Amino acid sequence: MINVIAVIDIGKTNKKILLFDEEFEVVYRNATRFDEILDEDGYPCDDIESIGNWIQNEIIRIQEEGKYCIKAINFSTHGASLIYLDNNGDRITPLYNYLKPLDIEAYNELYDSYGGKEEFSRKTASPAYGMLNTGLQILKLQKEKPAFWKKVTAILHYPQYLSYLFTRQITADFTSVGAHTATWDFDKMTYHKWILDSKLNLPIPQNGKEAIISNFNGQQIAIGKGLHDSSSSIIPLLEKEKNKDFILLSTGTWIIAMNPFSKETLTQHQLQNNCLCFMTPEKQQIKSSMQFLGKIHEVYLEALSTYFKVDINSHLQLGVNKKLCKELIYENSRVFLSEGIDEDFEAHSDLLAYYANYETTYYQLIFEISKKVINGIKLISDKNTSIRDVYISGGFNKNLIFITFLKLLKSDIVIKISDCKNESALGAAMLMKDYI
Repeated sequence: MINVIAVIDIGKTNKKILLFDEEFEVVYRNATRFDEILDEDGYPCDDIESIGNWIQNEIIRIQEEGKYCIKAINFSTHGASLIYLDNNGDRITPLYNYLKPLDIEAYNELYDSYGGKEEFSRKTASPAYGMLNTGLQILKLQKEKPAFWKKVTAILHYPQYLSYLFTRQITADFTSVGAHTATWDFDKMTYHKWILDSKLNLPIPQNGKEAIISNFNGQQIAIGKGLHDSSSSIIPLLEKEKNKDFILLSTGTWIIAMNPFSKETLTQHQLQNNCLCFMTPEKQQIKSSMQFLGKIHEVYLEALSTYFKVDINSHLQLGVNKKLCKELIYENSRVFLSEGIDEDFEAHSDLLAYYANYETTYYQLIFEISKKVINGIKLISDKNTSIRDVYISGGFNKNLIFITFLKLLKSDIVIKISDCKNESALGAAMLMKDYI
């Protein structure tokens, strides 16, 4: 039998299980999707019951097939998702969707009590994002669902709940509490005072490398505490590039520029320009710029396809037109994106009428996306340091037009394409290396 580490990698769309051997090569992969269900308010949410059953059944199936010996299991999930447990250790609520509406103004008392919205957000490295701030999710449940709240005895982030299914132990990790939760004080690197004042019994985060040995289906397995996927994705590079500073551009629906080497605390200016902090499993801050640019790219690909009557993937056939890149940089026009933080993620087809062909339109869109990415990189760079190496992971690392714009807009950086695949899952597996 082959010794492996199993990683459950949960995205908003795809739910995956990957098996890594002792060389951290993927030897098995299975992916599935689940239809969303409705919470008690009729809002779509993940079917956590079915997901939990699928995970445990997959592990049992792999055990019983006998080809692989699972030595450890870890978990990587999207953030901003909580599970509430009752006195019996049973789940109370659905896994609420972080896109569900939340009226920020209804929570001004919290902000006003702790220095105002700007200072509170700076200290917690959490822009006022609504449901994306899990601390506000807790207050929302207290305020709007008192019948549920009075049953709550434990609160877990999503990765720790999946770990709990195997260990029945209440845990927390630094990557989850550090991901725009509005619960962590980045000045003091501990829970914010409002958590203590509110008598919220949140578990103390622990180092992600320490597993819990549990018996599952008759086998002793080291169970990791799980971690937030964005923070997990940077672990392989931190391991590979020891003692060498870099910035990671994680590209997908979100384009996130991450600088784990920043020594400066978050400023109001950075916060007001879509910057925040994540944390590594070892409690190290990761200064980051998070922008919903991949989503904008996606909706405009559909609009361009319809308007110019071409295949939706026509951009993949475009060659690099460096002359056009330089012309658009010189003109420096803004057409598709806002001047500041983008809040409109719909395509405006009327804007396409300004253009005679697909190529120029697409290049203009990528120029504007690239410019925002470069601004994000500059924002998370410390004043007296210069990081040259910028790694790109995810879908945009194959977009040569995007890469060309980045190089032209900031000539002092060296673009490197991350050869790592399944970064979030691999990062979670690497934390369990002592147990394989």
